[in-house]
Amino acid sequence: MKQPLAYVHPDAKIAPNVVIDPFVTIDKNVVIGEGTRISSNVTILENTTIGKNCVIFPGAVIGAIPQDMKFRGENTFVVIGDNTIIRECVTIHRGTAAKQKTVVGNNCLIMAYCHIAHDCIIGNNVIMANVTQLAGEVEVDDYAILGGGSLIHQFTHIGKHVMLQGGSKVNKDIPPYITAAREPISYAGINSIGLRRRGFNNDQIREIQNAYRILFQSGMNRTMALEKIETELPASAERDEIVLFIRNSPRGILKGYLEK
Repeated sequence: MKQPLAYVHPDAKIAPNVVIDPFVTIDKNVVIGEGTRISSNVTILENTTIGKNCVIFPGAVIGAIPQDMKFRGENTFVVIGDNTIIRECVTIHRGTAAKQKTVVGNNCLIMAYCHIAHDCIIGNNVIMANVTQLAGEVEVDDYAILGGGSLIHQFTHIGKHVMLQGGSKVNKDIPPYITAAREPISYAGINSIGLRRRGFNNDQIREIQNAYRILFQSGMNRTMALEKIETELPASAERDEIVLFIRNSPRGILKGYLEK
């Protein structure tokens, strides 16, 4: 249902039961799935795909060209999954030649005034609290929660089930399952409350704790600590996720409790 005061480009593909409020602008090459609601004063620019049952609140701008001086007008995209909520005045920019697209997954909550820059990849069930700012090519894995007012440096990777303290300045990768806090950003324990809420059992949580004790409290360098984790801890999906994340981190990971 489109209000007469909304503008929808004739080339846009809008599912029949999408609700479009007054003063919305929808550009060409936009696709919007069933059950989605677009509130007043939202702007959705070209090459944007939005999934089913999303809600987009007033003032959001989705699909604007990137704030990247290397951008030369490439044909790039924004892709947003199903059941995602985008609150007031969120901005989500198109990709560049680097990755071609900016992606926000399913079941995400992007709170008011957040910014998702070009080529970011946001997983499923991610929560970004108010005014969180993601620079270009940031990756945020499934179930991460980013506290309000956080500033995330370009190319940073935030792992699964991370809980990030509000107001954090993140310039290092944050491996999965942990809480990150302080200045500079540091390991602050595992995200045990979040893990229990998501069905992790006591044995799984204990093994994650053991891995991070070796990593941050053994006094070993990263290479030796990872070898010890693989040698002494039983194989599991969680152990392997931690080891692979850290080994594949070009930026390096955040500091531990006692590291200077």
